[in-house]
Amino acid sequence: MSATIRFAPTREDAGARMDRFGGECGRRERPGIARRMIGVATAAVALAAWFGQPAAAQPRHGAEDKAPLVLTQAQSRVSGLPAGYGERMNNNTLTVMTSAPGGGWLLLGHDIATVLDDGEEMRILPLVGRGGGQNVRDVRFLKGVDLGIVQLNVLTEMQRTNEIGRLDDKISYIAKLSNDEMHVVVRADSGINSLADLNGKRVNVHNAGSGTAMLAPSVFAKLGVQPILTNMPQADALLKMKSGEIAATILISGKPLSPYQRLAAGSGYRLLPIPYSRQLHSEFLPATLSSADYPNLIAAGQEVETIAVSTLLIAYNWPKNTDRYRRIANFVHRFFEHIEQFQKPPRHPKWREINLHASVPGWHRFPAAEEWLQHNSQAREIRQQFDRFLLARDGNARPQSHAEVEQMFREFMQWKDTRPRR
Repeated sequence: MSATIRFAPTREDAGARMDRFGGECGRRERPGIARRMIGVATAAVALAAWFGQPAAAQPRHGAEDKAPLVLTQAQSRVSGLPAGYGERMNNNTLTVMTSAPGGGWLLLGHDIATVLDDGEEMRILPLVGRGGGQNVRDVRFLKGVDLGIVQLNVLTEMQRTNEIGRLDDKISYIAKLSNDEMHVVVRADSGINSLADLNGKRVNVHNAGSGTAMLAPSVFAKLGVQPILTNMPQADALLKMKSGEIAATILISGKPLSPYQRLAAGSGYRLLPIPYSRQLHSEFLPATLSSADYPNLIAAGQEVETIAVSTLLIAYNWPKNTDRYRRIANFVHRFFEHIEQFQKPPRHPKWREINLHASVPGWHRFPAAEEWLQHNSQAREIRQQFDRFLLARDGNARPQSHAEVEQMFREFMQWKDTRPRR
């Protein structure tokens, strides 16, 4: 018998929800989407009115638009700005839809801006977003949004349900970034020791529209558990858990997460283990949370078993002869060429998991990214090293599933890190 997941009533204003569009309707042609988007910075919405138009339609000196700052040579000498400064800024700006504060994607977006944004040749604007399915909708429809971070499971499910139309011809991926772990926090004195103990209890699955809100019900359904689900930010959920209004809160995002890192020792919370049971193998990966990640929630030297999902950096699939394609292609080249800088402190530790060479079944890589990987010698060398590693480890036995490939690549990276540098 399949499990029935119930959501507790919410007071969300229906007018704040983004319209769903059919697969054949044009992208970003419906008015008012930006006004209804929740969580995106006001400045980003203002930028969207200009950035989202096709290159040929972007007005340069319209009365109601921000005309680029075009300076004569004399004006340049007076202002100290080079000629064409404002126009170059506008011509090389991209936006990246990330997550709400507290989620790991916002930190990844900040890292992208820190490493790649030089103010003139490339300007990166990370946007606070809802994550999950909302990020897919934003990249697909919202004016001014070029890139987004999303969980592979969410993208695949939205393609399967066709809820906003066909996606595999509208969305492409640039790279597989990292894995997002499932965090389940309960009160230490709750007596809850497994997901099965949450049956019939109120459980928070983060903000409506987030990846957690989409994926957590799938986990419960596969395990035959029927909680009452509700949506709220993590800070609110921790308070309601303390008062006994909810039994647990869940967040699927890359460790370590600041809302849980900030919990003091003895605060009365703990992380619930999630064994990698057979029912979860088809859609999830095995993972662990350690005392190094959450020293105030996990005893020193101990680990908590959990599951994870892969995350992707995605882009709208602009035609090659457009200005938006050119911008993303420039981003791809700079991003790939600087990937080693992302993997060094003080950047987020999740960058150590990035696999530029991983293919995502059922989805097309952004053409400029595929071309870069095909022609870059370092990329070919790493792929060849990985192939040799697999051959030495298992002979002719190749990994069959996505989970096996992920596990092999993690072992490869650990092996690579331990080798002496020449």
